[in-house]
Amino acid sequence: MTDMFDKVTAQQDIIRKLLGKIPGFQGYIERENRRSSDKVVRETIANRFEETWARISKLQTDFIKSGDLNNVGELESAAIKIRQFIDRVQKASYGYSGFFDAVKVNETELAQLYQYDLSMLDLADEVSKAVDLVETSMGGEGLPASIRNLVTLAEQAVQTYNRRADVITGIQQ
Repeated sequence: MTDMFDKVTAQQDIIRKLLGKIPGFQGYIERENRRSSDKVVRETIANRFEETWARISKLQTDFIKSGDLNNVGELESAAIKIRQFIDRVQKASYGYSGFFDAVKVNETELAQLYQYDLSMLDLADEVSKAVDLVETSMGGEGLPASIRNLVTLAEQAVQTYNRRADVITGIQQ
């Protein structure tokens, strides 16, 4: 995730670089850069899960067309969790010092946040593979197990985001 922060910082224009040399202004610029990189990372995460959510919706439609209503309900559980996850990721305020800077995030917490961001990107891959498995299991005996796996991963995504939010608010387990 530091690569994203470095990319954002490298693209600063000359005025921002000049203002960065003014005492007291550097902290403001760094905070804005972190918010920008956080926004890019979370938009990427949300977009990847959005694609997966769309695939699950299509699977539900396919099950309805084939008259397999039992699996539609099971898939709905995964779809709801993924939608919940996407909404949380998209609607949370950007930056690592949210709540109007009332909560300060130190370097250790920042490293934890980057780890959670990486975990969410890894989960996007896992959830996508789980949807692949549901697609290939359609009509087979392994379908219920593949749907349960998808639901479990969707729940894990929501839990991972909640734990990430706990780092920001200082509520760590």
